Amino acid sequence: MHEVITLQFGQQANYIGTHYWNTQESYFTYAGQEESPVNHDISFRAGIGANGDDTYTPRALIYDLKGAFGTLRRENALYQLQQQEQPSQAGGWSGATIPLQLSPIAPSRYQQALDQGTQPPRLTTDTVRFWSDYNHLFYHPRSIVQLNEYELSSTLMPFEQWSSGEDLFASLDREHDLLDRDLRPFLEECDQLQGLQILTGIDDAWGGFAAKYLERVSDDLGKGCRWVFGLQDGKRTTRQRQTLQFANVAQSLNAINASASMHLPMTSLPAPLPAYVSLDAESRWHTSALQAAVVESITLPTRLRRHEAGRASFDMLETTLSNEGNRRVAAAGLSVTEASDEAAGNVQTNGHHDTRTMNGHANGEEDAREDEAPQLDMDFFPDPAVASTGGRRTANRRTHTFSSVTTLRGQPEPTDDSASIEAAYRDRMGEGPRTATYRSQLLFPALPSHPPIFPFADKPFGIKTSVSTNTAVADRIRNIEGIARRAVGIVERESLCDGLVTMAEEYDEGWSDDEEYGED
Repeated sequence: MHEVITLQFGQQANYIGTHYWNTQESYFTYAGQEESPVNHDISFRAGIGANGDDTYTPRALIYDLKGAFGTLRRENALYQLQQQEQPSQAGGWSGATIPLQLSPIAPSRYQQALDQGTQPPRLTTDTVRFWSDYNHLFYHPRSIVQLNEYELSSTLMPFEQWSSGEDLFASLDREHDLLDRDLRPFLEECDQLQGLQILTGIDDAWGGFAAKYLERVSDDLGKGCRWVFGLQDGKRTTRQRQTLQFANVAQSLNAINASASMHLPMTSLPAPLPAYVSLDAESRWHTSALQAAVVESITLPTRLRRHEAGRASFDMLETTLSNEGNRRVAAAGLSVTEASDEAAGNVQTNGHHDTRTMNGHANGEEDAREDEAPQLDMDFFPDPAVASTGGRRTANRRTHTFSSVTTLRGQPEPTDDSASIEAAYRDRMGEGPRTATYRSQLLFPALPSHPPIFPFADKPFGIKTSVSTNTAVADRIRNIEGIARRAVGIVERESLCDGLVTMAEEYDEGWSDDEEYGED
């Protein structure tokens, strides 16, 4: 069945995850409707609820701190009866007990409307207090993992230092064996696991937690597809906090690289933003919606039904991108467009178009350079130079692309058929970069839970995403390494910086700026 299990670590990851799962829920079709092109069994698991009814819940593990879940409870309408019927655990005490309980958080009007089956009110940045305020789904109780050792937004014990996450994982794993307790039940339900996709912060303590978690997964499961979407806060902040964040990023990049098969660092605020994006930088609801559009569209081919055009597995995507596992860090980009007239009539179906494989020039972009990835409106790969120049990119050498994977949603078919039948993979030492393009007419849905960050957000729209390995990745890793040399302690500085330099060198091998001028 090629199942995918999703792991979510931290606030931004869970804001993105909520948008992601709401989008998956919107693809469901019911009696009398045309079959959805998305195979729901890949991302959802079947089960039995407390009343004996069949249930369908995400294959997801959601980790967050105390106070971060808002109104979301482990027990819900599908499973609360089962939880209530369990015998009381009184520890042998036969006397009276007096429970002490904090006042529950009142559900938002949006959640109340969903529970009552009525039209929910329009969400705003003021009414979204937690990521659970716009959640549409029920989760299995095993999916909800609250870490009580730290509290959200605590000033006494902030969850910010990379080592704090590393220490927390080590402590919990000694006590509970987190993989056996949390992940293994989901693994045992899979017939043929396709891979893990991990959403995690990497500029705070969640980077250390995720790195140790992935290390344990690698030790227990061996090789496999593990895609990490490493999330960074793109907001302007104090120099001291910014230095701490870059030090955390450096440690995360180095540690995760050994266990992840692909790592896509993603800022919450790509710079510069195109004029058509209206974003509140202070709202996680806004910034996570933009990131969720990237994550959901990049991974769409892995969830399509077997007979659908544009289908691919994580392993196929890695074959194009990673150069046999040597280049595990890649850059992600996004462009958003109004749906074409042809695609607008195919919101729920893929249209059964042939998969197109082109030489990096999607939609007839013949003016693009052979060694460059498709140019998109937003670049999500965080650049330390942008943070230090107020949102402006510094001039770098011309970017050379080694490989790229492009996903097109709701885009018109190319008019030049000769461009669409070229080989999908090309050797970079011979004829150019390795490229693959996956096309689907399944539009990105317009949901009431989605913020109005696009001018056409009230109707389904088209998306173009790209994941590429290129020389710009090396430049930014080196920038981070330079900051780490000043910000990280002496004990760990040498091994950390050596690891980052080795990662960056993988993006220089076999190519240099001088090649474009020919041999002397």
